[in-house]
Amino acid sequence: MMDRKQMALQGKISITGKLKILTGMHIGGSSDFAPIGAVDSPFIRDPFTHAPIIPGSSIKGKLRTLLAKMHCKGYLLNTVDKDDEIIARLFGASGNSFACPARLQFFDLFVTQETLNNFNAIETDTYVGEVKFENTISRTTGVANPRQIERVPAGAVFNFKLVYNVERVEEVEQDLQTLKEAFELLENDYLGGHGSRGYGRVKLQKIALQPVAGLKLDLAAYEAMFKD
Repeated sequence: MMDRKQMALQGKISITGKLKILTGMHIGGSSDFAPIGAVDSPFIRDPFTHAPIIPGSSIKGKLRTLLAKMHCKGYLLNTVDKDDEIIARLFGASGNSFACPARLQFFDLFVTQETLNNFNAIETDTYVGEVKFENTISRTTGVANPRQIERVPAGAVFNFKLVYNVERVEEVEQDLQTLKEAFELLENDYLGGHGSRGYGRVKLQKIALQPVAGLKLDLAAYEAMFKD
């Protein structure tokens, strides 16, 4: 039985890298009150810079779901409070009689300045975006239903960061190995919507680990696990 009590914090590990978009990615934003002629399905943008962002909640949810699918005992996924012990302590869990704080703290992902410079130098359909025209046709009536989906173009790179809370030093290797598994699953799946049609293929690159808050732990071997 898992001990779900929060332990004393031993330190933190900052995990940074780059997330590269290999095929157009769509993580939907709001299309309420869109003017005539606007894209039917826009992607989510930073309200200040208007550049595309990847919410931390999106990547956290995707990584957790992929791991849960790998570690569930049947075809149907279990509820969150019945997740595997390692998944629960990494991503957190809650229930009527317990709370398991997450060891992983996710950040929103913002495009790199190099990406902005590259896309500013070329003509795109929208600001750092492309519009893909799609058409669904009813099998029974033959009626077409055209739509426009805004995507982050292939080649865009985002700054990636998360922080891992070290509670038990003896569990660090197992936790980071599980995180690596999640990264590998993501790279062979997709991020965002419409993945079955080829959207949202991504690659995590240049993963680096740095100790935080005076953590005295040699991270070289753990960092080597994430190398390409």
